[in-house]
Amino acid sequence: MAKQPDLMDKIVSLCKRRGFIFQSSEIYGGLNSCYDYGPLGVELKRNVKEAWWRAMVVEREDVVGLDSAIIQHPKVWESSGHLKGFTDPLVDCKRCKGRYRADKLADYVCPDPEFKKRAVTECQKQGLFTEVRQFNLMFKTFMGPVEDSSTMVYLRPETAQGIFTNFQNTASAARQKPPFGIAQIGKSFRNEITPGNFVFRTREFEQMEMEYFLPPGDDDKWYEYWVKERLAWYTHYGVRADKLRLRVHSADELAHYSTGCTDVEYEYPFGWGELEGIAKRGDFDLTQHSKGCGKEQSFFDEEKKVHYIPHVVEPAAGCDRTAITFLIDAYDEQELGEDPETRQKDIRVVLHFHPLIAPVTVAVFPLVKKEGMPDKARAIVRTLREAGIRCAFDEKGAIGRRYRRMDEVGTPWCLTVDGDTLKDDTVTVRDRDSMQQVRVAVGEIETVLRQRIKEWKR
Repeated sequence: MAKQPDLMDKIVSLCKRRGFIFQSSEIYGGLNSCYDYGPLGVELKRNVKEAWWRAMVVEREDVVGLDSAIIQHPKVWESSGHLKGFTDPLVDCKRCKGRYRADKLADYVCPDPEFKKRAVTECQKQGLFTEVRQFNLMFKTFMGPVEDSSTMVYLRPETAQGIFTNFQNTASAARQKPPFGIAQIGKSFRNEITPGNFVFRTREFEQMEMEYFLPPGDDDKWYEYWVKERLAWYTHYGVRADKLRLRVHSADELAHYSTGCTDVEYEYPFGWGELEGIAKRGDFDLTQHSKGCGKEQSFFDEEKKVHYIPHVVEPAAGCDRTAITFLIDAYDEQELGEDPETRQKDIRVVLHFHPLIAPVTVAVFPLVKKEGMPDKARAIVRTLREAGIRCAFDEKGAIGRRYRRMDEVGTPWCLTVDGDTLKDDTVTVRDRDSMQQVRVAVGEIETVLRQRIKEWKR
């Protein structure tokens, strides 16, 4: 692995060079904390979302899906407490004019050139900060042609509230009863005071959340279940177990309505950070919306003949943060001796993605651009794409360099069409991780790849 201080710089460089993530509006100087996902990045994010959805919805009978609106009635946010309580403590530095979260000062370095080597807390000791004030994190906008207080609406800061307001609709339409869950993937917006660490914390991001509704009294059982389930999901898709940990929130960290929260944390190059949170929310949300709309958001248990407001356990993850975590964890540099051409150390950069997370599953190469090899290679690509396998085609450059390009973007396998292919209808399959090569009949490629995907281990 690269040394930790250098690793994030290498990750950011690779993301731009290979088309994972670009700075948004870069041709205009960029927009702080906004990023665009390139051809490989959009596939990586799509695979992350598909893997999450598969585990949370497709493979379960007790969870259904939802896609709620980004802009919702303002009273939703009044009832949920976001209008009053969704804030961070903000302070201004009178010297450098920087704005900071008052509870995170130890994480920052003063941007003033004269004091850049000193922690921001030095400014704090000298009394250079303004009084702490609360800053609401929600983005405001207006609905309709008139911009006044009566038309003010908000971009949602989380996807969860759309689930709570649709609890009864969904339970009835899907014929579900607690315990059951409603899952959603979608964009959220938070006007963070100090976003940073690349796409780890941004103002526009995509969430993957599930609200699991259950009878009162079952909170602890399902909370423990989902903590274990969500931790196992990351290791299943190849994240190294020694880079993950569970951190239980202390009592003073918990929201006033919560009786427990555990974060799945990952050891990033910049330190341990939250990857996903699993929280016991009690009956707070449905109770608040019952009060806000004047209609009780309860469930009627026909067997017990009783109405109750379900309690909730919530596993919530960020798609962008999960995608970059997979990329960071997959990154590896391997020294393979000396390059005979340059006499420099031969370093192979490789991303050890799980095959279902990798943006490209297999790359197909004609050994040379003649003798019908490109046509044969393209025919194989068409067949694999029709079978739903993500493919790339590359006929430019030496075969070794093509392998390296695919290693660097995490493609698990490369198929090479050569002279023997035209004779016996076999191709060379080269494995990304071991670099071993075997011959496989063209008609068996799909079967071999699917079996390798099923058996893959980090």
